[in-house]
Amino acid sequence: MQVAIDSYIYSQAQAYAEQKGQDLNALIERYLLLLISRDHEASQDAVPDVVANLLGAGKPLEEDDINGRKAYMRYLEEKHQ
Repeated sequence: MQVAIDSYIYSQAQAYAEQKGQDLNALIERYLLLLISRDHEASQDAVPDVVANLLGAGKPLEEDDINGRKAYMRYLEEKHQ
């Protein structure tokens, strides 16, 4: 398999790998594995933390009340009685 890399980037990466006493191929492979694992973790945690913290808060919404407007209107009606 062959990958095209800009010559300047390649030379800089090669110098970096040599400074670290590592093989450039191994360095690139570890980096790609890191990207893949982070992407996999992100897909496992697809719901942002802010939303996850709100899940289960309050009463469940009706299926036809996707954005919660009906529930919010009921809340306001109860609050202002």
